[in-house]
Amino acid sequence: MKLGTKIVAAFLLACTLASGQTLVTVNGVAISQADVDDALMQATQGRFNQVPEDKQAEFRKQVLEQLIAKELVFDDAKKTGIIKSKEFKDEYIKIQQKVEKELAIQVWQKRELDKVKVAEKELKEYYDKNKEEFNEKESVHARHILVTTEDEAKKIITELKSLKGNELQAKFIELAKTKSTGPSAPKGGDLGFFAQGQMVPAFNDEVFKMKVGAITLKPVKTQFGFHVIYLQEKKAKTTRGFAEVKPFIEQRIKMEKFKSIVQEKMQQLQKTATIN
Repeated sequence: MKLGTKIVAAFLLACTLASGQTLVTVNGVAISQADVDDALMQATQGRFNQVPEDKQAEFRKQVLEQLIAKELVFDDAKKTGIIKSKEFKDEYIKIQQKVEKELAIQVWQKRELDKVKVAEKELKEYYDKNKEEFNEKESVHARHILVTTEDEAKKIITELKSLKGNELQAKFIELAKTKSTGPSAPKGGDLGFFAQGQMVPAFNDEVFKMKVGAITLKPVKTQFGFHVIYLQEKKAKTTRGFAEVKPFIEQRIKMEKFKSIVQEKMQQLQKTATIN
């Protein structure tokens, strides 16, 4: 099988294979789905899931091709004696020394951090004194249809205003997909949840006074055009409970203690060190 054909075949199978399954071998070296996934996460800084779905397949294919290319170059480097060269060995020693230092520092920091303990009483006291940190604003889950003229918006409202419940929501989604000019159109105009103040004023003011399951009966004008809004859900202002935020509080207090401990440790180490 030609290399290009093999790459495509491996890629098409990727979605159904287990993470440890070999996708392709290069001169006897296996490249697995896990290898591709790791490379994707590194390339996107852990945000691969945020890459548009229509781009993910091509991105996966490109990464697999890059991993194959790396194996080909590495294999050729071994065959042509690069690994035995003085230039390679000198650079390798520099990298080893750098990695050794960085890794030792990371392990040292982890051990010091693991020694830090936070009592339950401290966690509760922090929560009680800083409850405002855990307040969540009122938020809504809305959809919208964005058009360029007021007349277009009025026609859409006329088509929707006699409907109710699931029928209204379904029709709204349908019209959003076919008539909206906004980027949320493919998702049926879905804007997800957002809090007070996140949208432009005219849109924000209107959506937060609406009733759940209703649409705006007049077009809402903003700098983007004219909106027809559908309010799908609403969440009241609330304060997150202690149990929910406890891990966050523990990490914050732990890091504050850790900083103090490290500063004290640095002072001790400097006293016994030779620094010219």
